Amino acid sequence: MDLDVVDLRDFYQSPLGLTVRRIVGGEVRARWRGVRGGMLVGLGYGVPYVGPFRQDSTRIAALMPETQGALVWPSAGPLLSVLVEDRQLPLPDNSVDRLLLVHSLEATDRPATLLREVWRVLVPEGRLLIVAPNRRSVWARIDATPFGHGRPYSRSQLERLLLENLFTPVSWGTALHMPPVNNRMILKSAAVWERVGQKLWPGFGGVLLVEARKEVMAPIGGKRAAVRALRELVTIRKQPLTADRAAPAKTPPFRQANSARTASS
Repeated sequence: MDLDVVDLRDFYQSPLGLTVRRIVGGEVRARWRGVRGGMLVGLGYGVPYVGPFRQDSTRIAALMPETQGALVWPSAGPLLSVLVEDRQLPLPDNSVDRLLLVHSLEATDRPATLLREVWRVLVPEGRLLIVAPNRRSVWARIDATPFGHGRPYSRSQLERLLLENLFTPVSWGTALHMPPVNNRMILKSAAVWERVGQKLWPGFGGVLLVEARKEVMAPIGGKRAAVRALRELVTIRKQPLTADRAAPAKTPPFRQANSARTASS
């Protein structure tokens, strides 16, 4: 069942929602520093997280899928929200520097199509940040919050989906290690829950956060070859340079991707 935008708005106005906004928003801000002057887009219900970037004089848009509905945002000043079809975004090719995908990927029935459209609108090596329900968490099993709706993901599922659609994951994280309850004592100690959870049970946070880079070169050989090649590139970039690695590992030949559809086919 698709969440309505009014339900999402009401959740983020509740005590638990305000705590979620603070914790997840802090993780987003920590990853996206120095965005002044770029084009930043939130796709799904990203208003709680892209709103603070308005202070940086960044060009911002909040794209809300038609299955979810849209709200007027912000309440004062120029309108920055728009109702869209997430499989055909009203944006030119190579026009977005950073795109936040939240309350979106888990709700769509065609995640690959959605990511191909995101790939199209991002600039070369533009950054995509996904916030998705963690399959291993209790948050994904309780429908009292938006993260209990739709399809949750594991890290391996997200990684495979990104690589198949020409994105290279560059950083991973989790958040929301506290129980998903509107309990005053738990909400007051949310920061402690986060610190302890990051150290003792990092894999069980309520949401997964993955930042990925758009790749503009497509390996010859089809989708499986593309996945293998991108995994090799990720592994090579993570390995330290030593005397035994004087020359880089050989990777498959590449060809220029002419479009999102061509690159991912």
